[in-house]
Amino acid sequence: MADLAIGVIGYGLRGSLARHAHRPGEGSRLVAVYDPDVAAHQRFREAFGSDVAATTDLDEFLKLDLDAAFVLSPDFLHEEHALALLDAGIPVYLEKPMAITTEGCDRLLRAAQQKGGRLYLGHNMRHMPFVREMKKLIDSGAIGEPKVAWCRHFVGNGGDFYFGDWHAERKYGTSLLLQKGAHDLDVLHWLCGSYASEVTAMGDRMVYSADQGGEEDPWWQGERNLKRWPPKSLTGLNPKMDVEDVSMMTMRLQNGILASYEQCHFTPDYWRNYTIIGTEGRIENFGNGEPGTVIRLWNQRHDYAAQGDHEVSLGEETGGHGGADPRIVAEFLRYVREGGQTDTSPVAARYAVAAGCAGAESLRSGSRPVRVPEVDPQVTAYFDQA
Repeated sequence: MADLAIGVIGYGLRGSLARHAHRPGEGSRLVAVYDPDVAAHQRFREAFGSDVAATTDLDEFLKLDLDAAFVLSPDFLHEEHALALLDAGIPVYLEKPMAITTEGCDRLLRAAQQKGGRLYLGHNMRHMPFVREMKKLIDSGAIGEPKVAWCRHFVGNGGDFYFGDWHAERKYGTSLLLQKGAHDLDVLHWLCGSYASEVTAMGDRMVYSADQGGEEDPWWQGERNLKRWPPKSLTGLNPKMDVEDVSMMTMRLQNGILASYEQCHFTPDYWRNYTIIGTEGRIENFGNGEPGTVIRLWNQRHDYAAQGDHEVSLGEETGGHGGADPRIVAEFLRYVREGGQTDTSPVAARYAVAAGCAGAESLRSGSRPVRVPEVDPQVTAYFDQA
């Protein structure tokens, strides 16, 4: 079996993901990179060989003999880059979020449908062991019929990761409800087996301010700097910030389930917690794949019972994002070779963006309820049959 020739668009912070596709002699190898930053070319050559193609010209990249490509560029370029690959007939791994507008997502879905293209979305949380175990338990009937779902996202490095660069500006990402929330909204939809149909939200920028902008030595030194605390003490942030640092949204899903999502960028801890309540029990995660991560299930009557009735302990995983990154890359490569159904879904990725966009619209219009537009049934049918 000849190796698939894989290209990469954007070799930056998520470049480590593409490393899992470099398996010379085992089915795939990285052979090309497109990035306007020539320093990225050098890093790519050092990682994958001096003979790889490296270019700052997208048209030149598209003319290479590629079997597939990863789009790992900044969010506001996802639509442009994925559309170019689909137009060239190249199967696409598109990092989340799919695009920064609902309309952009719909253009991508339509392009894939019309061209018979293969579009794969990088919602790697669907491959995280704790999420998959929760999905398995819920689908098995462990809590009866799901009726309520909550997600609390404690974004402990919010100032560092999202208020120091382009993420802090609406024109580049719409809202952190979309950029950061796309993962959680997709997981809520997946665990509940349905998509948001109506959203109401509120939010504000309550801690970070443009006054925290200015020159500073880069804080990133290869590991998280936990000494950058408290949040109001951070400097070197983006003075053009106009996104919220705390957001809360409630949703009614198409199947009637009520769900909520809360996101805070100035909390001291960094993890996310999902709670699903059904007609016969409740399930909740503690930890996101770190050592000691557990899932607890309550299915008997109690007063206070912190440990629940059943506990599932998850073993330590290797690979980025709790072992999810190598798994999602393996699924993408299988999809390129064979097609067929995948655990991630372009349609689901679109609904995650649409819910985030609806949330941003609601919170910026006095918490007015906003309907989430549905996907064209013909487009949905194309991906269902893939």
